[in-house]
Amino acid sequence: MNKKIEKWEELSREIAFQKYSRKIEKVIFHLPDGKESDFYLKKEGPAVGILALTKDNQVILVRQFRPGPNEVLDELPGGYVDEKETPEEAAERELLEETGYKGKARLVTQAYDCAYSTMNRYCVVITDCEKIAEQKLEETEFAEVILTSLEEFKKILRSGKNTDIEVGYLGLDYLKLL
Repeated sequence: MNKKIEKWEELSREIAFQKYSRKIEKVIFHLPDGKESDFYLKKEGPAVGILALTKDNQVILVRQFRPGPNEVLDELPGGYVDEKETPEEAAERELLEETGYKGKARLVTQAYDCAYSTMNRYCVVITDCEKIAEQKLEETEFAEVILTSLEEFKKILRSGKNTDIEVGYLGLDYLKLL
């Protein structure tokens, strides 16, 4: 006999670790079997992932070292959504800061980051991009702008060597470029 899956009762929540904009929360839940268990969740605000295309359909990527996978990756631009900022505004700001490009932003959807994160990642496409400025990277950002063809970008997505694969596929689907 199958039991109906329901939301668990949260018993307590506390910050276990915090540095920069990253927090890890220890959350204790009352489980359906009557036991209690702790889970460690990444406490993160909303973010945007951006599939940006130039007027000639080149994909704008940012080559950078990523500490988690310990690799240099060609990734989609993105970042956190500031308070009182729409996802489209955040995407336009982040794209300009990280790449110097500007275009027309459209919200595609939002996706969860992972099962153990509070982040909602907004998927945004920006089309008809033109370079209008130089990069304005943050103090701990070191990145190179890369332009690649749609076919090469699809190979990157299929390789799994990108931290925003869902944004890439959702954006390509939205633009009917899959």
